[in-house]
Amino acid sequence: MNIKDEFTVSELGGILKDKYHTASKGEAVAMIHLFGITYAEHIKATGASMRALIQAAGIPKSYATEISKGVKLANFVSIK
Repeated sequence: MNIKDEFTVSELGGILKDKYHTASKGEAVAMIHLFGITYAEHIKATGASMRALIQAAGIPKSYATEISKGVKLANFVSIK
């Protein structure tokens, strides 16, 4: 996993795009949630909207809500 101090919206979009396109069949939404959980602090630090991340990733707009859910879940869960 690529973790560094700061990410641009474009870099986060690239990570999200990769997670979305490499997800197993039926797992895309879970991977988007995982992205939100893993990168929550970085997402917040950019100040970018979820729609901006979606645009940077080139994935359907409807997934903006799923990123937001992942960011919110980051307060309550940890990655295995």
